[in-house]
Amino acid sequence: MNEFLIDHQSQIIIIALVLFCLFAFGVRVIRPTHRGLIERLGKYKRFAEPGFHWIIPFVEKMYRINITEQMINAEPQEIITNDNLNARVDAQVYFRVKPDEESVKKSTYNVNNFEYQIVNLARSTLRNIIGTMTLKSANSERNRINTDLLTILSKETSSWGLDVVRTELKEIDPPKDVQETMNKVVKAENEKIAAIDFATATETAADGQKRAEIKKAEGIKQAEILKAEGESQAIKLVNEAANQYFVGNAQLLKRLQVVESSLRNNAKIVVPSNSELVNVIGELAGVLPLPREKEKEIKNK
Repeated sequence: MNEFLIDHQSQIIIIALVLFCLFAFGVRVIRPTHRGLIERLGKYKRFAEPGFHWIIPFVEKMYRINITEQMINAEPQEIITNDNLNARVDAQVYFRVKPDEESVKKSTYNVNNFEYQIVNLARSTLRNIIGTMTLKSANSERNRINTDLLTILSKETSSWGLDVVRTELKEIDPPKDVQETMNKVVKAENEKIAAIDFATATETAADGQKRAEIKKAEGIKQAEILKAEGESQAIKLVNEAANQYFVGNAQLLKRLQVVESSLRNNAKIVVPSNSELVNVIGELAGVLPLPREKEKEIKNK
């Protein structure tokens, strides 16, 4: 009887241990950065959100899917541009699996290894885009290439449950000899621009100097004109003063000189009636008679 009880207790303990192991083996924990797909005997059963989950060991299986943003390198490749030059092109693609159940299922069941597929899709898309462009335009239109690449990848991966966040073109390197030639061209262009800027500055300075000289000459000319006008005005005033104050006195002086000469030579002067002695002397001296107003003015002086 005791042996039976011991065997029964042992069986219970064994069963308990088996159940505990089954429970422990079936515990699964999903982090916030992942989502889970649970399959039972190879068939999709349910979706696992972040948190604690239990699956039936050996019967069910959980697949964890990372839903955080990821980056993959499209790997460098040689691409022939439209002007028949080999360009070394490299790009990066940033994407993530959408967190909803349907998108997580698509990323697992609609595509085999979506990371590998994106790399190859990005490489072929870059060949198609850059192959239609010249090397110069490809270097100057990187934003356009990134936009076209993003658009095409988003469209092609829509059935994979992915969200292509952005794409970045890392490099477009031409062959070494072409790069050296391009560097020389850029250097020549920069030197040309510098020479044009220097010539423009020199021309501007010369033009400013020329305008300054013209202004200076105009100022000197204007000063000479004003000086000449001043001298002319002074001469005019002197002439007016001479006519007003000097002519009468000069005539009187001439008459006196004639009288003095006549008296010195004991000459006789006949004065007609109704005539002034001064006027008679003036006629002898060849001087016109003074107006009476002028004579009065001279006498008053």
